[in-house]
Amino acid sequence: MQSSASHVVLLTDNGEPCGTELKERVHSDQTPLHLGFSCHVLNSSGEVLVTRRALEKRTWPGVWTNSFCGHPQPSEDIQDAVRRHAAHELGMDVDEVSLELPDFQYRATDASGIVENEICPVFTAVAGTETKPNASEVAEMRWVRPENLAAAVAATPWAFSPWLVSQLPQLSLYRDGEGAPSIGRSQL
Repeated sequence: MQSSASHVVLLTDNGEPCGTELKERVHSDQTPLHLGFSCHVLNSSGEVLVTRRALEKRTWPGVWTNSFCGHPQPSEDIQDAVRRHAAHELGMDVDEVSLELPDFQYRATDASGIVENEICPVFTAVAGTETKPNASEVAEMRWVRPENLAAAVAATPWAFSPWLVSQLPQLSLYRDGEGAPSIGRSQL
């Protein structure tokens, strides 16, 4: 019998849970809508952690993205899932987990033809410990100024995950004081 740790929560078109599926079976060229999450981690200097996905990842290998992403397990509180994934992917404890974009949703197709199709609440968190990244998840990581990340994504969106490209203009973290995206400044 499979453990629930390898399942994702399937969703109806209006976001209601309607079942589960094995994680390795759900991502295909016809991926059903399912629940995920993204998290942008800040340090005490106000920098945000960006990670480069491991080259062994099935989808978007080697692409730069937000700090980490994941899927909550059936019956798991989503903030608990954020903390669990921070520990697993980054070897980090996070504090002050805050829901920023509760209704973020995206659909994107990887170069391999695999579709990502998620309702993906977006969180911010504060780094509670130093990182010890899991090499099967993270190839590289960098702490950068939010405005520098926004500028890099604006200049080269193809180098970043499609979910990060879509999330960035919606998050106040990446906006200047007037509410406009912080782009066109120094590069990453």
